[in-house]
Amino acid sequence: MKPFANEPILELRRAGDRERLTQGMAELDSLLPLRLGGGGGESFESTDPGKPDRVVAVARKGTEADAADAVAAATGAFPAWAAAGAERRAEVLIEAAAWLRERRPLLAALQVRECAKPWGEADADVCEAIDFLEYYAREAVRLEQRAPELLQAPGERNTMRYVPRGVVVVIAPWNFPLAIPTGMTVAGLATGNAVVLKPAEQSPASADFLRQALEAAGLPDGVLTVVNGFGDVGAALVRDPRVHTIAFTGSSAVGLEIIRAAAETPEGQRHVKRVVSEMGGKNGVIVDSDADLDEAVPGILRSAFVYAGQKCSACSRVLAHEAIADALEQRLAGAAASLAVGQASDFAADVPPVIEQEAQQRVRDYAQQGASEGRIVAGDHEVPPEGWFVAPTVVAGLPPDSRILTEEIFGPLVAVERHPSVDAACDALEDSPFALTGGLFSRSPQTVERVARRLPVGNLYVNRHITGAMVARQPFGGNRRSGIGSKAGGPDYLLQFVEPRVVTENTMRHGLVVD
Repeated sequence: MKPFANEPILELRRAGDRERLTQGMAELDSLLPLRLGGGGGESFESTDPGKPDRVVAVARKGTEADAADAVAAATGAFPAWAAAGAERRAEVLIEAAAWLRERRPLLAALQVRECAKPWGEADADVCEAIDFLEYYAREAVRLEQRAPELLQAPGERNTMRYVPRGVVVVIAPWNFPLAIPTGMTVAGLATGNAVVLKPAEQSPASADFLRQALEAAGLPDGVLTVVNGFGDVGAALVRDPRVHTIAFTGSSAVGLEIIRAAAETPEGQRHVKRVVSEMGGKNGVIVDSDADLDEAVPGILRSAFVYAGQKCSACSRVLAHEAIADALEQRLAGAAASLAVGQASDFAADVPPVIEQEAQQRVRDYAQQGASEGRIVAGDHEVPPEGWFVAPTVVAGLPPDSRILTEEIFGPLVAVERHPSVDAACDALEDSPFALTGGLFSRSPQTVERVARRLPVGNLYVNRHITGAMVARQPFGGNRRSGIGSKAGGPDYLLQFVEPRVVTENTMRHGLVVD
């Protein structure tokens, strides 16, 4: 296999690339609504957040019985898939990557419709899914072929190998509707496990295309089963004693509940479940007194408002040195006011709608709280009357105990705080239970080194935006209550889906028997 390289993202300033995506949208719209899953039973719909009466997909609503059947199928399919070997599994994954690559404009269009991802973000999501398939395929081969070197002693041979754990349950979010389900699912498949995928109820169609890609690439029956549905299905999968590993991305509240439930070991369960959980963040960007505000302002805006702040890595706090706080606040207000709020399908739109009406109301409630506790310095946008839109909002002057500074908001709202020094800003961030991403704008190498040493965040970005981690370039994952486990898209991630086994052999045997 060729060395891994990231899938190039389209350049939307090029008319040809925009035309490709427009054609993908026309193709998708001719297929809507997509119908997922066969059989009878109750169904549910995913709809366009920018046009809620547009049905994107109709999916069969899975039940707890469906969850049990999916685990049974995975349990039966596991031994043969585990025995297939890493190279064979890699062939399937790379073929699936090619399948997605051929349908890239259609898949990006699906994300625009189903989750209101702007075109640039939607295309990048498809690229990341392709990257996960290509990267983990290669990593699994490396893991199988390059056994760890152990200390050897005279008269004995010590070897170590990694074997798959069994059945992996993947519970995925809607905000990266193809990339994140792909990453978690493929990590399980690449290492020889069988997988049951429960996608978010807001984005079942994107997950279904992942299933189609893998089946078209030759994945055997039962090795991957998709069960659409709601929280009851996810809870049933987590509790099933036949499940060995749970990979989850989503809110901290749900993630902690999964960790608690997985810790139970009922009678008859012969193993302890392993949980790989990426949870929420309350991500802050520190702006020092010597920062270049021409870099800081666009970096903060991109981090806070692209995709309406609905990335777990999005900036929701700006911790400004008091010497430049007034200037930064003024410039952020002006820049935020210039953002275009509009439909995700509009190439000129900067801020799309949020995912659903409940999210819209929640963010608006926080904005009202910000107005009562402090002041709104930006948030006067007119928004389209149809769809779940929220104006990009900047608040300032909040008291230190404001919920806006401590709780996950997951929307286009960012708070500006004033601090007397970078160390005081670090103190504020260290006081948070979250530690996913963070940012720093400073021209001082000494400050960069000091902040990198102090902050507990999983990913620190210096003098740039804090979103958009790339597979193999910026392995991604948080600490504290932002997650447990090794970083996705990095060299350690697959180790969570295998167990190590060591064999020590006495080489000073007396005689040799040949079968």
